[in-house]
Amino acid sequence: MHCRSRIIVGRDAELGTLRDMLEAARAGNGGAVFLVGEAGIGKSRLAAAAVELGYTAEMSLLRGRGSTLGAGVPLRPLTEAVLSLLRSTPVDVAALGPYGPVLGRLVPDWGTPLADQEGGSVVILAEAVLRLTGLAGRDRGCLMVLDDLQDADAETLMVVEYLIDNLDQQPTLLLGTIRADDSPAIEVARAAARRGRCTLIALDRLGSGDLPAMAGSCLGVAGEELPAAATELLWGSSGGNPFLIEEILAAMVENGLLLPGAQGWQLAPQPPATLPAAFTRSMAHRIEKLGPQARQLLSCGALMGQRFPVAVVQTATGLSDRDLLNHLHGDLVAQLVMPDDQLTDWYAFRHRVTQESLLALVEPADRVELARTVADAVAKVHPDLPGEWCQISATLHLDAGDTATAGRLFAEAGRRALAQGAPTSAVALLDQAWELQADGAAEARADTLETLLQALGEAGLVKRALDLVSSPDQVAGLDPRRRAQLHTRLAWTAVVAGQLTDAAAQVEIARELLGADAPAEETAPVDIVAAHLALDTPGQDQLSVAETLARRAATVGAAVPLPVVACQAWQLLGALVRHRDPAEATRCLEQARSIAAEHDLPIWEVHALIRLGNDDALRYGTLDRLEEARERARQTGAVTARQQAEASIALHLIMRGDYLSARDLIDQVLTATTRLKLIETTQYVLLLRAVLGAHQGRRAEMEHALVEFRRWGGDDGLHAQRVHGLAGTFCALLEEDRPRALAELSRAVEAEETSPTVFHLGGRLGLQLLLRAMAGEIDWEAYQAVTGTPASRLRWDRQFALFAQAVLLGRSGRHEAATAAVAEAVQVGDLYAMGRHLALRLVAESALADGWGTPVEWLRVAEDYFHQADVAPVAGACRTLLRQAGARVAQRRRGAAEIPPALRTTGVTVREFEVLRLLTGRLSNREIAERLHLSPRTVERHVSSLITKTGLPNRIALSDFAAGAQEEWTVRPVS
Repeated sequence: MHCRSRIIVGRDAELGTLRDMLEAARAGNGGAVFLVGEAGIGKSRLAAAAVELGYTAEMSLLRGRGSTLGAGVPLRPLTEAVLSLLRSTPVDVAALGPYGPVLGRLVPDWGTPLADQEGGSVVILAEAVLRLTGLAGRDRGCLMVLDDLQDADAETLMVVEYLIDNLDQQPTLLLGTIRADDSPAIEVARAAARRGRCTLIALDRLGSGDLPAMAGSCLGVAGEELPAAATELLWGSSGGNPFLIEEILAAMVENGLLLPGAQGWQLAPQPPATLPAAFTRSMAHRIEKLGPQARQLLSCGALMGQRFPVAVVQTATGLSDRDLLNHLHGDLVAQLVMPDDQLTDWYAFRHRVTQESLLALVEPADRVELARTVADAVAKVHPDLPGEWCQISATLHLDAGDTATAGRLFAEAGRRALAQGAPTSAVALLDQAWELQADGAAEARADTLETLLQALGEAGLVKRALDLVSSPDQVAGLDPRRRAQLHTRLAWTAVVAGQLTDAAAQVEIARELLGADAPAEETAPVDIVAAHLALDTPGQDQLSVAETLARRAATVGAAVPLPVVACQAWQLLGALVRHRDPAEATRCLEQARSIAAEHDLPIWEVHALIRLGNDDALRYGTLDRLEEARERARQTGAVTARQQAEASIALHLIMRGDYLSARDLIDQVLTATTRLKLIETTQYVLLLRAVLGAHQGRRAEMEHALVEFRRWGGDDGLHAQRVHGLAGTFCALLEEDRPRALAELSRAVEAEETSPTVFHLGGRLGLQLLLRAMAGEIDWEAYQAVTGTPASRLRWDRQFALFAQAVLLGRSGRHEAATAAVAEAVQVGDLYAMGRHLALRLVAESALADGWGTPVEWLRVAEDYFHQADVAPVAGACRTLLRQAGARVAQRRRGAAEIPPALRTTGVTVREFEVLRLLTGRLSNREIAERLHLSPRTVERHVSSLITKTGLPNRIALSDFAAGAQEEWTVRPVS
């Protein structure tokens, strides 16, 4: 008899907590809760009750379990959870954007995840899972249940930890069950609880007052109908553990200690004071009653985990279909296992204790033979050992004493885990393989060591990787060429991790091992790492060194071919040569893109497209290719590449003066990068936020962003052109603090001269020319020396260079040419609202001093722009200069925003615009005066002023002009 309570007893408070958290998740305030307790305490039963509550509330449900086929299979609980969702709820994968293909690691039908390091990021996968639950729970809530997390792999726990920290604004409740023993999972849960990020529910044993109700439920009667002596005996033997209560109660019934009768359940005459050990070990007692075939069948299943496939145990036991089903459906076996609720043709042990008890009863020698039998069965059913079967087979061969095969299979499982983006799990598997292969073939050990080093690097364990490869004991006997490859891989890993000193040391070791006569195909990978190192090293000649190395690597990469090396080299060259020849930079990037497309390297193609998009934006001001890169990144699941594309778009939106769009995009990217802890991208976007504040004259915003930038490890010195040039200089100019602006600009230019970089918007090629020309610090020769370089052709800088040319022309008396240069500068700077208007304010100052151009008109245009932009210092400076020029300065009154820009720049006032609108009806001065409560003489003066300012010949022409523009003024008031 199998006794199972039909109700949950003694957990009212816990159920109340779960009910409240489910309701909060449905309202969009998600969270995480963990049920913790000993085996048999009722964690899974309480989780099942939560699932029932979620189902009743029509929430989306995901459910996965640790230890599906043995411990530590990478991401298996998450895969199972996502697949359980898909069985019941349709999901619009397109709505997940670039995160859809990322989930291809869990659901292959959703796309092929990228093979590079980005595609394997556990953090990006975690964000994808977070977005999936948010999408599934939209308007209804989502419940994600992960059972037996104590057996989950490291990557699953990383995802869980990420979800814990980011579910508070999601419609999702994460519910996990964890055995109370020490494990990484319980440490994650406890740490999160200490941070206030989750709820930890520790399940205690039931009290003696709860036991009658539970026992009565198991037997189908009210608790008070049971004999008190029976419940006391049950309490003394179970200690209040719900699983033991059910098992011991079943044993009491099966062995005649508790008997049904006409008067209800009765205790047998002369019962013992305490139950014998056989009853307290009721599971072992039940297993001992199994026949040999049934016991072997379940023992084979227990070797594979809490669940097992029928096909494998049938092959291992040799049972016929009929005998197999008879055993599985027999009374005794049915008390121990049941059909799995998620996988067809699989069975699951009713409780983990059942599986553990079965294995404990197998003698060591018998277990070796049984493991060998099951391993052979697995190989017959799954010859290629797909997915987790490789790891299970490795464990079975280890149990069988076949260490050589076990080592080979653990190494293969580690390689697969690494390819799946589970480096921490890969390290554990490869460590085991490395130990088992201690006496194996050198080539196999080299393969394992190389993969282990890569896994250590991707898991962030760079120091351990460096120690491992530097140990003579570990690499003894390896071919020097193979060792050089290992050091090269480590060098690149160290570069990515920002450990440049370690990277440089590894490059030197690799070169020494290869020797001076090494073939080019072996030195090219070293060269490309060294080129990146040179780029990050201060010094006058480092760009030249980097270019030489990159060109050599590009040539070899194309010839061998080494497509990844070639892509890396051509993209680096595209950045390195831009200062010398932007057109050549574009050709380099097109070459990188072509190679990536030819060799099916989507992530490298996207990165090339981003750089080409930046080239287009810098040279021509177009954003089309950046938008294309953004979309391609979304389609391929290149999440960080998409963020880089969006950050680039945001920079150009700032330069265009579209601050609202730029702010929205920066906030969107920053939310993702900070959550994902993508340090370099976060630093860059924080710099953009500083530039955004600076270009609006908001010093507090700029400085706050720079503080955050430094908090994320940003170095002002490495980014001086952005910090001091693109941000600090413009902020000071918008504050009308010219000395401070010049000081900031000098710092940016000096940094560029000391350590040249691939960033060319620091001001040296544009704004500095204008300010020096205004100050009389530059002549034609110096001007042409700067503007004669190809790098000066970038559109943002070129507008300032043209304004500087106008100043020099005006000062030399070539007034018409100076005015024409301003017109050209305005045309080139048409995209850049703030930069163009700031330059007009500056150049007007020189034009007034030297008597050329139309400075009053330029000042009115600039004043109007900065007034509307709420940059009071510059607007005030424009008005001061207008007064110094003897021009009338209109008062800023309510309604000024309605005046069209073309009229505003001529100095038309609010009252004059009111008069102009009334002229459309051919009204007389008296009629207009009556409507505006003015005198006819005042109206006459306004009309005369309007004729002068608009340049029209008479009142009739003025009335016709007003009539023609009236509809536009009415429909589209100026903002």
